[in-house]
Amino acid sequence: MKKTLAAAVTAAACAFAAPAMAQSVGVAGGFSKGKTHLVATAGTGYAFDESYLVLGVGASYYFIDGLNAGLAVEFWTGSDPRLTKITPSVQYVFYQVQTVKPYVGAFFRRTKIEGRDDLDSVGGRAGAYIQAGRNAYLGLGAVYESYLDCNASTYRKCDSTYAEISLTFAF
Repeated sequence: MKKTLAAAVTAAACAFAAPAMAQSVGVAGGFSKGKTHLVATAGTGYAFDESYLVLGVGASYYFIDGLNAGLAVEFWTGSDPRLTKITPSVQYVFYQVQTVKPYVGAFFRRTKIEGRDDLDSVGGRAGAYIQAGRNAYLGLGAVYESYLDCNASTYRKCDSTYAEISLTFAF
């Protein structure tokens, strides 16, 4: 089920990418082939009955109009155990839509937990971008994440759904 969800989201992103190749260069704006997006993360998180300060950075590159591959890293500090999350991802942005640009994506995540075994997860995301400036976009969306080889007695829950808010800059 978990792998099926990730495969379905990836397949959907790829299916919608084919028409994008027929578009002329520049039509996709900030989501055009060759664009790079940078994102910074700051917020709070909750794990192991502890609250954390979450800081992160990431980048994605558009291989074709609307379709990107990215890599992000998050550092969870201020509580024990410390966590580091490394996340490669793919995402498709429906740039053809006027004002609001919907997106779908899939990811794999490796969570390094100080003093414990690493924990892997897969997930999908969906939401929309709103232009916030010439090269800036505000993203609002939802994420579903499922932990692989998860022991529910250790981690209580082996999947989660949460909201995400992002600010990304296109170059």
